[in-house]
Amino acid sequence: MDEDEALARLVVLAGTGAPADAAVLRALIEEASELGARRALARLGLSDAAARDDMVDLRQLLGAWRDAKTSAWKAAVDWAVRGLLALLVVGLAVKMGLPGLLR
Repeated sequence: MDEDEALARLVVLAGTGAPADAAVLRALIEEASELGARRALARLGLSDAAARDDMVDLRQLLGAWRDAKTSAWKAAVDWAVRGLLALLVVGLAVKMGLPGLLR
């Protein structure tokens, strides 16, 4: 008996009009959710044996991307601060007349 057939039998059991047994309803929900999860994974192309390795690789790639993005922002801020400080030092040197002393 395949999953679709088992799910159909559980639906028939649950829909007979008799008071539904909690175990039957629970089994129906579990079978439906497992079948739906398998179908969703199959549609995404993640139903084969290599899917776990693919997901690990994707997580590592995403982590590396986040680390690189964070490092790039930190470097950009660091360069901006250094540039502003250099401009401040040059401005102070001009204001104090340092270029005239170098002649």
